[in-house]
Amino acid sequence: MTKGKIYQSLSGFYDILSSEDGKIYRTRARGNFRKRGLTPIVGDEVEFEDGYILSLLPRTNSLVRPPIANIDQAIVTTATTQPEFSSNLLDRQLLALEVAGIDSVIYFTKTDLLPDGEIEKFERVADGYRKIGYEVILPKQAFSADSLSEVSRLLAGKENVIMGQTGAGKSTLLNHITPELQLETGEISAALNRGKHTTRKVALLKVGDGLVADTPGFSSYDPIQLDARDLGKYFPEFKRASVKCRFRGCVHVNEPDCEVKSEVESGEIMHSRYDNYLQIYTEIKNRKPNYKTK
Repeated sequence: MTKGKIYQSLSGFYDILSSEDGKIYRTRARGNFRKRGLTPIVGDEVEFEDGYILSLLPRTNSLVRPPIANIDQAIVTTATTQPEFSSNLLDRQLLALEVAGIDSVIYFTKTDLLPDGEIEKFERVADGYRKIGYEVILPKQAFSADSLSEVSRLLAGKENVIMGQTGAGKSTLLNHITPELQLETGEISAALNRGKHTTRKVALLKVGDGLVADTPGFSSYDPIQLDARDLGKYFPEFKRASVKCRFRGCVHVNEPDCEVKSEVESGEIMHSRYDNYLQIYTEIKNRKPNYKTK
């Protein structure tokens, strides 16, 4: 039995990089995986033999959208325009990564398409996320040498996922860093203002000195299946401020002497972050319970 990592998943086949001889092997999952509710995904460490995955090793983390495991870091590509910037979508992506325990880097794309004076608005937005503790790259010139070198530095020695809204420029960013990839990129559909899905599979690619999963883009992210009372734990600035709230179980909505609300009013916490928190909190609270049994 040989150990390895799944590098690519496509139509029920899994390409595995062997940790023993460094070669790629095409495999399928054992028939009983489905009965046991197991689905191998890219990034999984596995044991395989004779063209079949025999067992999945424990994961350090995983994402559902995109389906990928054992990731160190996510590069969240965020369009400033075309499609229009959505702080709500960005915050949902960051929330999903916080829940999964994956570090996030925010990379703003399409800054060259912004009208004059708009870049200052995004500089304020970028500073707000840096203050929270996120790495943020906002190139004044799209795909500038400095921004690409910064991304390359952050990718090095790590297993990364690149994610973001459809049409945000994920594949274009990777092509700039490693031109020989020649990943297909899609044009934005002006009629729908949504990108055409160009990435058909999930795969780990060698980019610079790191590994990156280029994944299908998504237009929206559903609220994570969390208890509403725990939501604030995954907004780092809320978590820091909450130690000064009067009530230990403060959810930062209607409670008096809430430090989070005070810091929103003073500008210490971004208004957009609090508004998005309230929207997600309300969605979770209004979620209908699922009484279906297996």
